[in-house]
Amino acid sequence: MSKFAIWARVLTLSLAASLICSCANQTEPSQPGDAPPSAALGLRYAEQVCATCHAVTAAQGQSPNPNAPSFEVIANLPGMTGTALNAWLHSPHPTMPNLIVSPADRDNVAAYLESLRRGGGQA
Repeated sequence: MSKFAIWARVLTLSLAASLICSCANQTEPSQPGDAPPSAALGLRYAEQVCATCHAVTAAQGQSPNPNAPSFEVIANLPGMTGTALNAWLHSPHPTMPNLIVSPADRDNVAAYLESLRRGGGQA
């Protein structure tokens, strides 16, 4: 089994657990006047926080860390919906440093990842 297949299975299991935890621990709903999610701000955050390991733009191709999938690969995993992306960003990743994206940045990074989905959005 390839490293990608193993990583995809770990991610899928992590997502399932995250969704269960996310449903049990709902965060506060958006307040009126909150800015809508911004893919541009999500890209900026990813370039500052994630780019040492991940290829964060589609043009990069390979990630600096060969064990870290590119954001384009993550965005296009089967079943990777906006809800799944948000749950994934809300949870620690087993193969990463203990990083949980803050609520202020989570929606923006999810919007950016959604923009990398094939057949929809720009990146």
